[in-house]
This record gives sequence, structure tokens and C-alpha cells, in this order.
Amino acid sequence: MNNLVHIDSQSPQPELIERAATVLRGGGLVAFPTETVYGLGALALNLKAIHKIFLAKERPDWDPLIVHVGDVAMARSLMNGVPPSFELLAHQFWPGPLTFVVDKADHVPGEVTAHRPTVALRMPWHPVAAALLKATGAPIAAPSANRFGRPSPTRAEHVLEDLANRVDLILDAGPTPMGVESTVLDLTQSPPVILRPGGVPREDLEKAIGEVPLASAVEGEIARAGLAGPGMSLKHYAPRARVELFDGDPNKTVIALKRRVEELKREGKTFYILANYGDQRLYAQTLFDQMRDADSRQADVILAIMPPGRGLGLAVRDRLLRAAGSPAAPAAQKTNHE
Repeated sequence: MNNLVHIDSQSPQPELIERAATVLRGGGLVAFPTETVYGLGALALNLKAIHKIFLAKERPDWDPLIVHVGDVAMARSLMNGVPPSFELLAHQFWPGPLTFVVDKADHVPGEVTAHRPTVALRMPWHPVAAALLKATGAPIAAPSANRFGRPSPTRAEHVLEDLANRVDLILDAGPTPMGVESTVLDLTQSPPVILRPGGVPREDLEKAIGEVPLASAVEGEIARAGLAGPGMSLKHYAPRARVELFDGDPNKTVIALKRRVEELKREGKTFYILANYGDQRLYAQTLFDQMRDADSRQADVILAIMPPGRGLGLAVRDRLLRAAGSPAAPAAQKTNHE
């Protein structure tokens, strides 16, 4: 397609970056890779462009956007006061897959923040995203480049599948390195609270600042008229197939999964088993890709064994639970939600 261009993931061609920056300056939409997933970008302070994001994604206005920044100074310009732990955490984890929720400056449009007094900020390390932010010299609002509620896009093909001609330009740099979104950390609370597990493990944050509580999915759903952070709605990251989860003792979960496979065969249902590879990083990297593959094969049911809730496994568990539309998965049993 004319709106998709291939760009080098490590040394992005300056002319392609400038082409994308020109689209953004003109109020258009650009899908671009970050280290986590592909983002759907518009200049964060351009209200008309922000409206285009919500229209393209069919995203409800109660779900706030993440604003990507090129440096710490740009981040500070969007804040109303700097939280005590920001400097330490930004120094240690930026650029990277960590989003901070902070009090917003007055000039940040309410449409970006779901009309909450806070804004979500992140500095990506992916060379394409970094180059685009440098070229524009302005903050870029960029939620995941997919239809709202669908599995996040980790390849440009996923962006085309969901958005196609709704995007002015797609920068295709191949698959994203991490495969799950950023960790969202609310710095307006003391101690800071993880609103969404992601690419920076909880353990790493706790090494830096001490105990970090984890917000529950249910609390996020109750507050959805103004979610505290992006990606917190209970039914999210969902494939078209029904998702059934198996959790608990490894031996028992394998037995339960095999039993369910036999049931589905007898029912004449098609199924897709998510491969977890025994490797949390690889599971995270391929999770959304596998979900979309299951849909392309028209599977009726996706079966998944939950990883342990540590490291990147916590983020994978969160995405699987939301894909199933379930706040929790019973031990060695399936959860089953349309």
C-alpha cells in the first residue's frame, strides 16, 4: 500500500523520518514502531489530530492516551510539578518501556488525558520512535495502532489489518522487540502504584524505590468513566476467538488443558494453543502475534497456560486476563468469557 514504507529499525533513513514528521506537523496520523508495540501517533498538543486518533481506533473518550517525549525536559514541560521519584526513575529507566502518570500542565488538552488532571508520559528507546520525536521536536500522543480492544500490533501488517487507510503513513521496521506494552506507574500516589504491568518488571522498580503496589483490574474497570491510566479496561487486548486460561500447579494445568482439548475435539470446535516456550520474554514477544494468528486461522477457542506472576510474566498474565475478560483465573481451570 502507498501509505506503508519500510524503514531501517536500527538506522532509520532521515528522508523517511522527515516524511513522517511532515505528516505529523500537518495534523496527520503516523503509525510507528516502539520497543513495545506499534503506536498510532499524532502531535499531542494538536487537538484536531488527537480527535483523529480516537476516530481511527474507534476508541472511547474515557481511555487516556500515552504521550511520548524525546527527552526529560520535554516531559517536564507537560507536568504540573515534578514528583519526588521522577528524576531517579527517569534516570534509571528512560528511555524505555516505563510510562509515568503525573499531574498535567494546563496546556495539555483534556482530550489526551480523558479529562483527568493527570497525563501519561513515556520516552521510547526504539531508534525509529526516537528519531521521529527528535525530528518533530514535539510530544507525540501514541496509543497502540489497532482497533480499540483488539490485540496490540507488534508488526506493521497488524496495523494494516486493523486500520489500513485510516492512517496517513505506516513506518514498517519489522516486529517490535518486546511485544507487550509499557509498565504504567502512577507517581501521583505514595508509594507509586503500578496501574498496568508491562515491559519494566515490578521487581526492577522495587529495587529502585522500594515496595510498589499493583492496582487491580477491577478497580480500573469501576473507574472507567475516567481511567487512571491507558490499557486498564477489563476486556482488552482481545482476539475474536474466546480465550480460556489455565493457571496453578504446572502438572495439573497441563492435564486440564489436555482434557479441554479432547472436549473441544468432541464438540467439533477448532482451537489454538498459545506457545509459552518456557521463556517469559519470548512469550511476551509473541503473545499478540499468536492471538492474531489464531484469529487468521478462524479458531473458535484460544487455550493458554498462565506464566508465573514475576518478571515479564506479570505483564503476560495481565494481557491474558484482559483478553479473556476475566479479573482472575482459577487454579488449573479454564476461564470462559465471550
